[in-house]
Amino acid sequence: MTPSRTRAAALTGVLVAAALAVNACGSSTSKTAAAGSTAGTKSAATATSAADLGGMDALVAAAKKEGTLNAITLPRDWANYGAIMDGFTKKYGIKINDENPEGSSQDEINAVTTRKGQGRAPDVLDLGGAFALSGAQQGLFAPYKVATFSSIPTGQAATDGSWTFDYGGYVSIGCNETKVKDCPKTFADLLKPEYKGMVALNGDPTQAGAAFAGVYAAALANGGSFDNIQPGLDFFNKLKKAGNFNPVQAKQSTVESGETPITIDWDYLNAGYAAEFKSKGINWQVNVPTDGLYANYYNQAINKWAPHPAAARLWEEYLYSTEGQNLFLGGFARPVEMDAMKTAGTLDTAAAAKLPAVSGTPTFPTQDQITKAKAALAAGWSKAISG
Repeated sequence: MTPSRTRAAALTGVLVAAALAVNACGSSTSKTAAAGSTAGTKSAATATSAADLGGMDALVAAAKKEGTLNAITLPRDWANYGAIMDGFTKKYGIKINDENPEGSSQDEINAVTTRKGQGRAPDVLDLGGAFALSGAQQGLFAPYKVATFSSIPTGQAATDGSWTFDYGGYVSIGCNETKVKDCPKTFADLLKPEYKGMVALNGDPTQAGAAFAGVYAAALANGGSFDNIQPGLDFFNKLKKAGNFNPVQAKQSTVESGETPITIDWDYLNAGYAAEFKSKGINWQVNVPTDGLYANYYNQAINKWAPHPAAARLWEEYLYSTEGQNLFLGGFARPVEMDAMKTAGTLDTAAAAKLPAVSGTPTFPTQDQITKAKAALAAGWSKAISG
């Protein structure tokens, strides 16, 4: 696994708790969106559903004709994206160019705005919530509703489909039981003296969504709220002063080497470590802390000027199909259609049974609260971990 992508954003909107309970260089050859024209009522570039092109068969034919999909910032072992990309290519014969796998949501937005009209522009985006909303407000995304759009809970997609939640998870504490005698289960535990130099985040919280969520969760665990992330900053200041905070970015190599024996990260990433490292003699324990319960989804969006507009739309259809949603679940991420699939009997129950246990019901911040929290982090994070 290499789940070290610096995804810079957090949750937006109101999530339904049930959905989580059971997301350079290159050619500058110009391509216009009109390259995706089909025989349907609209071109692929303006289609807001497969029906606009005459149905799924017509969409598949148009996408196969394009033959390529430009993706960006998708690590193969983040939420099972490797299996998802392989599955899409096997099913449709469409090559996927995955640029900058370790990049950030801001990198994705920058690629859209700076490469408009270029063949190397990204077709599809996988974004943290704040960036999904800001991108939509800038008019960067193409409205599109997948065939299963009605299965997505209210509030978890833009009404026009310009952004849609795809998979999510909870902030968790991962721990190498091989190196740590008694693994922490709560944020309060992390301050214990036996954890000196051990506790790491997955990136810089001013840039990385996973780390941002970790500080927000710490705030909730220490008397803060979605309107007040300062207690989270104060907590990491205490962690630093106690000598427990490890500034190294947690990722596969640091976890496997023992450099970051305790990590605050998404549960689907920590659960992936547990599954992968078991055969290597590393017992990786995963706990979702009850004193700082925080959940989040990532979002899908289509570049309004996608050089491969039909392939982009087919990719979305695949991600929100039963196959695609269960593949997210196979990577320990909770798919947005999980509740509907459970009701329909199409959920991979064996994979669902392997998800980390969660106790309690999370609540979620609004976009205004997230914006405020991000500003507080930008102003105070460096100071918090410098002293």
